[in-house]
Amino acid sequence: MNPRHKSFHPVAAIVAWLAALLMFFPIIWMVLASFKTETQAIQTPPVFFFQPTLENYSDIFNRADYPLFAINSIVISVAATAIMLIVAVPAAFAMAFYPTRRTRGTLLWMLSTKMLPAVGVLMPIYLIAKDAGLLDSRIALIVIYMLSNLPIGVWMLFTFFRETPKAIIEASRIDGAGVWDSIVHVLLPLGLPGIASTALLSIILCWNEAFWSLNLSAHDAAPLTAFIASFSAPEGLFWAKLSAAATLATLPILLFGWFSQRQLVRGLTFGAVK
Repeated sequence: MNPRHKSFHPVAAIVAWLAALLMFFPIIWMVLASFKTETQAIQTPPVFFFQPTLENYSDIFNRADYPLFAINSIVISVAATAIMLIVAVPAAFAMAFYPTRRTRGTLLWMLSTKMLPAVGVLMPIYLIAKDAGLLDSRIALIVIYMLSNLPIGVWMLFTFFRETPKAIIEASRIDGAGVWDSIVHVLLPLGLPGIASTALLSIILCWNEAFWSLNLSAHDAAPLTAFIASFSAPEGLFWAKLSAAATLATLPILLFGWFSQRQLVRGLTFGAVK
């Protein structure tokens, strides 16, 4: 190995750590602010050394039903992801193994729907949910989240399935397996890393979705994103309490992402090297 190349390793490591610290700094600052008083949280210049207090967390649990918001986030994220996979897996299977001349155009059209600003379709979706009696219901948010993540899910699964040897699927069909048998008994086991990473990414996106939760829910179906927004008031923002609420809302998904990062990276690089 060229000795000159080794000299770049420490520099690359330092740059990587600085980039990671830069991206993680807002989270660190949020957590620190959650243990400050309201005066310390808005003080200029910032206070770095202070006496931590749990008053903000105590006020939050006394004011809001945190378990309800957390349960709503879990149910909505998991249900939306499960339904999305049920729709996306067959769609990606058909496009990957039985493509037509319009397959690429269909994929691009599906992805183009993600470029539409959500506010552009807020009014019709709100009126549909109102007429259907689904305002402030988990069903409405599950359907919206599922449809929002469906293009990404199909694209990711299409990429993963395309790397699966077509001969394996053809061999299963020759042995008498039907389409669903090929999907369930052959494709799913082979594409499990890709499916897992798609599911993990979908859960994270659902958990962090704020626009639709703020406009289509009030209390009964409100997830943790609405829980955070509830700590803004007409008289101003309570930064310390808002930081405490944001910490409680992001902590579960941070831990989830931390423990599943190996599976997520493995799935995202699935098929990159043949």
